[in-house]
Amino acid sequence: MSANRPLSPHLQVYRLPLTGIVSITHRMTGVMLSMGLVLFVYVMIAIASGEGMFLAMQSFMSFWLFKLVYWGFIYAMFFHLCHGTRHLIWDLGKTFDRDTLDKYALYELIASASLTLLTFLLA
Repeated sequence: MSANRPLSPHLQVYRLPLTGIVSITHRMTGVMLSMGLVLFVYVMIAIASGEGMFLAMQSFMSFWLFKLVYWGFIYAMFFHLCHGTRHLIWDLGKTFDRDTLDKYALYELIASASLTLLTFLLA
């Protein structure tokens, strides 16, 4: 084998486009939502199991790390909603040029963060 083989694309040189980052984030939030459903089932079981289980679940949920997971789940829902809306626009056959793709990806990130912040402020 040749020792002068190119190592392209090199990680320090190659920059993932914004649409690629948003696409990867969409997949990650989908996984987060799936894991969050397991947590949701735990909460529903705790509610249905009676006062003792409910109080144990409440004390577990009041831990700061768990609150961070909770808000991450809310962000994942809003991001998934915004990206799904973007896919609906794509289904209409619009916004496929490069500049519009990047602009809508930025709008999607801003909208999902804003909706999460608004939810945090109103909750």
